[in-house]
Amino acid sequence: MPESLRFTAATRFEAARTVAVLPDGHRCRRLHGHGFVARVWAEPPPSWAAFAGAEVETLGECLDRSVGDLDYRFLNELLSVPTDEELARWLRTRLERQSVAQRSVPGIVAVGVQSTPDQGADLDAQGRVHVWRRFRFEAAHQLPHVPAGHQCGRMHGHGFEVVLHAVQPLAEGEHLGIDYDRLEERWTPFIHELDHRCLNDIKGLENPTSEMLAAWLWGRLRPSLPELSWVSVYETVTAGCHFDGVRHRIWKEFRCESALHLSAAPENHPTRRLHGHSYRLKLHLSAPLDTVLGWTVDYGDVKRLFDPVYRILDHHCLDHLDGLAQPDAAGLARWLRVQTAPLIPQLDRIDLEERPGCGVVLSWGDEAPTLPV
Repeated sequence: MPESLRFTAATRFEAARTVAVLPDGHRCRRLHGHGFVARVWAEPPPSWAAFAGAEVETLGECLDRSVGDLDYRFLNELLSVPTDEELARWLRTRLERQSVAQRSVPGIVAVGVQSTPDQGADLDAQGRVHVWRRFRFEAAHQLPHVPAGHQCGRMHGHGFEVVLHAVQPLAEGEHLGIDYDRLEERWTPFIHELDHRCLNDIKGLENPTSEMLAAWLWGRLRPSLPELSWVSVYETVTAGCHFDGVRHRIWKEFRCESALHLSAAPENHPTRRLHGHSYRLKLHLSAPLDTVLGWTVDYGDVKRLFDPVYRILDHHCLDHLDGLAQPDAAGLARWLRVQTAPLIPQLDRIDLEERPGCGVVLSWGDEAPTLPV
């Protein structure tokens, strides 16, 4: 399958707004503000940045310039309806129309705006708006079919997180599609069923893996929410599952502290000096569901199989890794694919961030659209 490499950047801005298209009495019709996060995913041509390895930094600079007009502003002065969706549209136009001297962004795949850590909207290349909302509950479970001695066979618990994603095209002139309130309304009955419960006691969740929980939620939500596109279940802060009604995809996250320098950078450029990053690395896997165990791949197996590669990266200098010509984000992600795919054949996507929201997404195989969170 062809490989896709996307660069990502994120930045924050503070702004106030009112959203008059919402119903009378809605709290967001009043003047209020947020600490927003803006994100962009792009596939620019190889010659776009000043040198190989400068793509993430350059994309971030373009995003910072575009967001500059929003920071500490009353957004209604710029947009008549400053919803997260409309802000994403405004940002995309601004990113594409920067002057040549300011380096506009070609190959934009998506632009996202989060108004809080728990909600956001992403505009894809086809003009579809992906709205998402995060929810939490505390519950106990045990997995009844795991091998003897497996830690998940013991009764334990998690602070679960669930993200509901809804997608729909908005016609010209429409400013609001599936809003966060509608997602919250659909979720509210489930908090009473799931929160401070033992999941094994709930009908249909006798084997409550992340995959089974995501499918259970999908089956109960989709009839009343046809726009639902994904259900994401975070079993822990570093592992979880996506389900789109057909396929399960899991991820396992790692953090590693590494040093590097970019030899391709010009003289006196900061990245040419020895420096370091606290990398955030997410491995995404696709595999058929094991109908007995109730999972696709054991998160613990992913951690164990990846451990030899992780040990090479964590608390080491990347400059001398065998087979890695230059440890920029794109080069390191491709190196990780070569090293890890033979160990974990279900692997088909790697997210690598040098800083929060800033890095690359390397994917191959039959991947669904890149999820925003």
